[in-house]
Amino acid sequence: MTNSDRKDPIISLTNLDLTLGANASKVNILNGIDLTVSEGETVSIVGPSGSGKTSLILVIAGLEHASGGTIEVAGQFLGNLSEDDLAIFRRELVGIVFQSFHLVPTMTALENIAVPLEFAGLGNAFERAQQELAAVGLEKRAAHYPGELSGGEQQRIALARALAPRPKLLLADEPTGNLDGETGRQIIDLMFERAAERDATLLLITHDEALAARCSRIVQLRDGVITSDSTPARRVTE
Repeated sequence: MTNSDRKDPIISLTNLDLTLGANASKVNILNGIDLTVSEGETVSIVGPSGSGKTSLILVIAGLEHASGGTIEVAGQFLGNLSEDDLAIFRRELVGIVFQSFHLVPTMTALENIAVPLEFAGLGNAFERAQQELAAVGLEKRAAHYPGELSGGEQQRIALARALAPRPKLLLADEPTGNLDGETGRQIIDLMFERAAERDATLLLITHDEALAARCSRIVQLRDGVITSDSTPARRVTE
C-alpha cells in the first residue's frame, strides 16, 4: 500500500494506560498502548486470558475510562466527552457484538433490532430492522423471542443490531465463543461480509489463530502491552 492509498485513522491510541482498583488493590490492565487503526481495516486482537484484550475494546468503546494517555476514535477524543456524549458516540459510531449475545429476552428478534434504532431517533426503525434481519437470513424469525432461537440465530440478530445504525466501527469480543465450529464459521463469514458492505472498520478479539489470520493485521497483547503488530503470513504471499 502506498502512502496515497492509506486511509485516515479511525482509532488512535497514544500511551494508553488503564488501572483498576485503588491503593493496595490496584491492578495495571493496560500499559502504554500505542495503536492506530485506519478506516476499513480488519484487525484481530489476540493474546492469553487476562492480557487486556476485552479491556482494550471497552476503552475504545468508551465503556471503560482510561487512567492515562489519549484515545481518539472517529475524530472524537473520548477523554473530553461526558457520559451523555459517550452514549451518543456509541449510538452513532460504534457497533458491538459480544460472546453472550446480550439480546433482550422479552423482545422479539425484530424488536431487539428496532427498539435501539427508535431510541436513537432514527426513522423507519421497524422497516430498517426488517431489512437487517433479511440481510442475516432471519426475516422469517422476526416474531420469535431469543429463547426460541438457536445460539447461531441469536448471534445473527446481535450482529444485525450492531450494524443497523451503520456504525463506522464494529467491535467483536469472541463472537463465536458460545457457538459450535460450523455455526461459528458461518457467523464469522457473515460478519466480514456485512462489515465490508457497510465499509465498517472491524476490531475482533479471538483465540482462534485461523480466524485472526483472516484480518489484515494481528495485534498481540500480553500483560497489557502490545508485543507485536503484524500482517498475517498468508496475506504477505497473496
